[in-house]
Amino acid sequence: MKRDRNVKIVATLGPASNTYEMIRALHEAGADVFRLNMSHGTHEEIEERHAMIRQVEKDLDSPIGILADLQGPKLRVGEFANGSEELEWGQKFRLDLDPAPGDLNRVRLPHPEIFAALNGGASLLVNDGKIRLRVTDCGKDHANCTVEAGGTISNRKGVNVPDVVLPLAALSEKDRRDLEFACALGIDWLALSFVQRVEDVEEARRLVWGRAAIISKIEKPSAVDCFDEILAVSDGIMVARGDLGVELPVQAVPPIQKRLVRKCRAAAKPVIVATQMLESMIESPMPTRAEVSDVSGAIYEGADAIMLSAESAAGLYPIEAVQTMNNVAVSVESDPTYREVIEASRSAERKSVADGIVAAAREIAETTDVKVICCFTSSGTTAALVARERPRVPIIAMTPMRGAARRLSLTWGTQCVMTGELERFKQAVVNAARAARAEGYADENDQIVLTAGVPFNQPGSTNILRVAPCNERLIFSTDPE
Repeated sequence: MKRDRNVKIVATLGPASNTYEMIRALHEAGADVFRLNMSHGTHEEIEERHAMIRQVEKDLDSPIGILADLQGPKLRVGEFANGSEELEWGQKFRLDLDPAPGDLNRVRLPHPEIFAALNGGASLLVNDGKIRLRVTDCGKDHANCTVEAGGTISNRKGVNVPDVVLPLAALSEKDRRDLEFACALGIDWLALSFVQRVEDVEEARRLVWGRAAIISKIEKPSAVDCFDEILAVSDGIMVARGDLGVELPVQAVPPIQKRLVRKCRAAAKPVIVATQMLESMIESPMPTRAEVSDVSGAIYEGADAIMLSAESAAGLYPIEAVQTMNNVAVSVESDPTYREVIEASRSAERKSVADGIVAAAREIAETTDVKVICCFTSSGTTAALVARERPRVPIIAMTPMRGAARRLSLTWGTQCVMTGELERFKQAVVNAARAARAEGYADENDQIVLTAGVPFNQPGSTNILRVAPCNERLIFSTDPE
């Protein structure tokens, strides 16, 4: 499915996008990756959606990535005798382990691990930060607080603890069951929620056992603090601005987003910018100007992907939301300023032969009349390195591995083409020329740049760069065996 843009679009499936026809329409409208939210839906429903995606992939002969997003541990208050209470600024309020229904003065918080980590002065945020409590004193089974921002507190509202690292694993028992189910199903990416430390990612990797690539969701201040270490052990990153904007001052989120995107680009690891991108389109066929500017900002930063959540999962206009994202991306990437920003922010640290080869491929493509960069990859690493360069010409990633093609659907600028196993370099050149012509990027009078690793099918072995004609007769007459 050839796109007229480089940034990828992730669309979440849900009640509004729960049929084969809708999933196919979303893919044709521009969705490159589908997100399965493990917080909603039974395993049977998730399995049905997975099967429909794979059927669309087969029918359109277009590799599609599937991302399963784990729920993570959910911290919630208990229930109130009256269903809800109205807290006022300055009043005292207590959280404790007492199972009795709550009232105006207290409520149960059934998470002793929170009390174990709290200290005087810490903040507790309830109901997405609408209510702010400041801890005055605490013990192993309670926390006495002062209300700093009041409002209605009701049954089972969520609690955020931004000031401390909680002694909680990122994987709950539900997450462990969902992880095993999703990996057995055959998903391509696994998004890990509630990441606080490197150990959270390492634990998930042991359970995944190589069956999927891991995306760490950055939604906790502690994850921002140790981001470099988390990035090093992750396959990709999601800047989850929802919880991040609750636990940090809202004005801190945009610079954090820019910083994290640049670090991911330098590391050649895909980064998704997510949450509230076109939220008004849940109920409106048109986005706000502010939302369009927000989406544009992520594209100008060079993010690999931008994500729709409720807009495509439960909104009234899922196809229009994808089309809007697609149209914004095409418009931004055609702006000359886009190239200026992307190239000014290129900061790759090149240390290997593969780094040098892909950098040279970009230089050659951009300083000559080469039309496209073709890279052969078995694991996807070479294509990711080429994408890190953010070249001005298209990237065709050729691979015999269906899993690699699906994972690359999340990587900036990559157009994936399935190819057979290769043994001779000349056949690789011929296949690349055919793919460039078939995809409409070049004709027989053009040239392409080809990168590959010989011997073939060995991950991380990129060691060849070749400028070749798109004319097979010329290839056979000039190329060595």
